[in-house]
Amino acid sequence: MRTPSLAVLLLLACGFAPALAQDADTPDPTPKGTLNPQPLPPLADPNAPSTPAKELFARKTEPLPGPARSIGFYSTGCLAGGVALPITGPSWQVMRLSRNRNWGNPELIAFLERLGDHAKKVGWSGLLVGDMSQPRGGPMISGHSSHQVGLDADIWFTPMPDHVLTREEREMDGAVNMVAPDRLDVDPKVWSHTRTELIRTAAEDPLVTRIFVNAAIKKAMCREAGSDREWLSKVRPWWGHSEHFHVRISCPADSPQCKPQPPPGPGDGCGHELDYWFKESTLHPKPPPVPEKPRPALTLAALPAACKQVVMAP
Repeated sequence: MRTPSLAVLLLLACGFAPALAQDADTPDPTPKGTLNPQPLPPLADPNAPSTPAKELFARKTEPLPGPARSIGFYSTGCLAGGVALPITGPSWQVMRLSRNRNWGNPELIAFLERLGDHAKKVGWSGLLVGDMSQPRGGPMISGHSSHQVGLDADIWFTPMPDHVLTREEREMDGAVNMVAPDRLDVDPKVWSHTRTELIRTAAEDPLVTRIFVNAAIKKAMCREAGSDREWLSKVRPWWGHSEHFHVRISCPADSPQCKPQPPPGPGDGCGHELDYWFKESTLHPKPPPVPEKPRPALTLAALPAACKQVVMAP
């Protein structure tokens, strides 16, 4: 995730943009998958304190048995007792199966089932579900800085087709970009009001605490929302998110070690706070005079102590 400018920091302080502490995704993590996934090679020294946590969690292909527990914050945590969303359901299908990221807290599974049912009411066959969490949550090798505690899910803006997708379709089909080439608004050739209705339904679910979308999509929803606008406060602009929306639900009552998302700021987020995202310096930033140094990868020391037990257990 890029370092924020002063303008972003001011927005964050006002509660209008998704703060770095909220850690939404970086640009759209919907690259093609593979039909022949290969296991990661063994680590030379998995117990070394310097071993990146993402390398440890990525090598766990099964959940930790036991009661479901979301541990830590969305961008610094893990998941025990994770449950897999079935790859095909009555109102959803899971994409990119090779990534093995269709795991979550049972409350997330139940939410996706509810939202899938509503998708049928707006005329879709159902949802295409992208990344949720790894079997034991934790940092991922690619694509996300959050999605670590089993309470985040990416939902494609592409409706589910009226047939069961083949493995090749799930791995190779691409999501449709909803944003116009100039990034100032949605593309009217592909955008439709049903997507606003679907996101509104998600935002009005009491479990949902944030939804991240591209700024151009937020702009479109601000136009289309009508007079009842309270739900828009949960919908926040962030880089990428032009092909999917990212839903985050609140900490479950039976996960006392889960760190909650701060409540959204006041207002619908449709005023001057959106201006930043459409400035020339934001859309076409100049390279920094000195290249930024890559941030060091998170180690287990940066996660709650319980996460070490989760990832090191057989």
